Amino acid sequence: MSSADIAATSEMDHLDQLGASAFDGFLVRKDLVRKYSRQYPVPTYVVEFLLGRYCASTDPAEIEEGLQIVEKQLQGRTVRTGEEELFKARARDQGSVKIIDIVRARLDTRSDSYAAEVPSLAIKDAQIDDELVRANERMLTDGFYAEVTLEYDPVIAQERNGRPFSIAGLRPIQMSNPNVMGILAKGRAAFTTAEWRDFLIRSIGIEPAALDERAKMVVLLRMAPFVERNFNLVELGPRGTGKSHLFQQISPYSHLISGGKATVAKMFVNNGNGQRGLVCQYDVVCFDEVAGVSFDQKDGVNILKGYMASGEFSRGKESIRAEGGIVMVGNFDVDVEQQQRIGHLLSPLPREMRDDTAFQDRIHAYAPGWDFPKLNPNVHLTGHFGLVSDFLSECWSRLRDGSRLAAMQNRIHLGGALSGRDIEGVNKTVSALIKLLFPDPEMEIPDEDLEWIVRLALESRRRVKEQQKRCLKSEFRNTHFSYTLGLDGVEKFVATPELHSDDAIDGDPLPPGQVWAISPGTGETGPSLYRIEVTVGPGSGVKILNQPVSPAFRESTKVGEQNLYSRAKSLVGDRDPRGHEYSIQLRAMDNDRSGAGLGLPVMIALVGGLLDRNSRGGTIIIGSLNLGGSVEMIPNAIAIAELAVEKQAKVLLMPVSARRGLNDLPDDLWTKISIEFYKDPEDAVFKGLEE
Repeated sequence: MSSADIAATSEMDHLDQLGASAFDGFLVRKDLVRKYSRQYPVPTYVVEFLLGRYCASTDPAEIEEGLQIVEKQLQGRTVRTGEEELFKARARDQGSVKIIDIVRARLDTRSDSYAAEVPSLAIKDAQIDDELVRANERMLTDGFYAEVTLEYDPVIAQERNGRPFSIAGLRPIQMSNPNVMGILAKGRAAFTTAEWRDFLIRSIGIEPAALDERAKMVVLLRMAPFVERNFNLVELGPRGTGKSHLFQQISPYSHLISGGKATVAKMFVNNGNGQRGLVCQYDVVCFDEVAGVSFDQKDGVNILKGYMASGEFSRGKESIRAEGGIVMVGNFDVDVEQQQRIGHLLSPLPREMRDDTAFQDRIHAYAPGWDFPKLNPNVHLTGHFGLVSDFLSECWSRLRDGSRLAAMQNRIHLGGALSGRDIEGVNKTVSALIKLLFPDPEMEIPDEDLEWIVRLALESRRRVKEQQKRCLKSEFRNTHFSYTLGLDGVEKFVATPELHSDDAIDGDPLPPGQVWAISPGTGETGPSLYRIEVTVGPGSGVKILNQPVSPAFRESTKVGEQNLYSRAKSLVGDRDPRGHEYSIQLRAMDNDRSGAGLGLPVMIALVGGLLDRNSRGGTIIIGSLNLGGSVEMIPNAIAIAELAVEKQAKVLLMPVSARRGLNDLPDDLWTKISIEFYKDPEDAVFKGLEE
């Protein structure tokens, strides 16, 4: 690749320039990584290790010079299929050869020595010094990539059962700079939170400009297990969205198990020789195609379940602690709506796990894989600069030390619906996201960023809870996760978007000033659902934001406002309702747009906004007021109740005068909704707002 080619493909944008000034010497152009990782039989992080050593620059001439060295090393040290004998012959002729490959080792009990495996050369019994094995224990599990010096001894070759090949030296392919955290903290200070998030996404090879907010959230959740000890994550979704890419290609500290049998000995501990398994050797162990995973022993899932809960497992009488996180990724064969109709969102897990609510409880976060697009190489893979993978993965591994939960103390208070396990899951996710976005513990975290992090953590844990509720409704009834920002803040509820429908009433309480209401409608249209949204600010009077305003809704608003003023003492106590301006917006959900007969719901929305109190979850309010404060008769109570059931409301709040009109309501509808009555407007406010 000529320098002209490099210059043509590396137009630097604002983020590139920021990165270049903040992380000089630790950047690499991500399209170069893909070019070489496709050409040579090694993972991305191996190519980046070399590119980071020779091409960590934004200068086209330096990049070109470094590329020539990298290409030469990859050509001379990686073994393609069919070249095995060529490299062996080279080792024999020259005495030694340098290659880049996975190195594994096992104890050969017959000779009481270690035997090393070099897979690309089909060598299974190379000699290796005990000290080298002890210093790199991961080669005893599934091995790791390294630059290997392989020697050949012709004298040993002539002995019977001789092992002429030996590993004389190896250099693991990972960063060894002791000051990586200082470099990361100093560099992060140059970015805003949004810029840093995008820069992190570029650093794993994805172009953030091609992703929406939801997809960026998915990417950050994928990163979480790398920075938080014993973090358990599930991501299920469509095929081709790059779910396993991060766990296979980016970090030498993670290990991918492709669908199939997982052995207890390999995962945890080999009882025969005491050798520790993958969860002890790696920061993250990822099960790919999780639907096909099974264990070789009956108690395998129980050992996994115990480990996911406590970070410990037993070997005989001894209890062993490990810090490796468990990640499970897999595919839906249908879209998310269909998946919820035919089962639940954890159905693709193996049979022993999918309906076990105790197993599900161990999952700290569930990333919505359906919110990430199918990867199109021309659109979603970046050609810009990002952090070199081995620098990034080393930083992530060091960030695992300690927790960052202190940042939440006295600032965020979690709601009462969260159980102990829910709180643990949310806390671990919050800590992980803070480490990713604010790696320097001294850096101040603005309220809006902390709130964004907490909302994502609550949503990803609530998604687990909703699936538990589908499996065992009686035990997991309350899934209304909430939080309060500051001591005097308003309780805010966090939903999982895939469960929400604009046509259906959500069970979560609504923010202050928002209510669901049904208008009796006009003769032609019949009853219709509305959402009324009020915001309160300085000033006076009521401002209707809808343009044009229908005369019927103008009348409803006027009636609601006048009743608030005339009943102020009983509705809002010492507050002065005339000392504020109310902005009101009406969202029509059905055919009728008139907004007729909504005086009482408007009044409740005004009161809720003024008192900063949430509206009751899953509740629709009915009531047509007059200026004198009387509640008018409802002519079509049965039609209103039928619409409320259709909209999946939990509670219908009606004037007591409507009770006789419901005499002919079918029995099956009485069982589908709770109908409550109020005697006057004050009673309606009391029953329509949260305590």
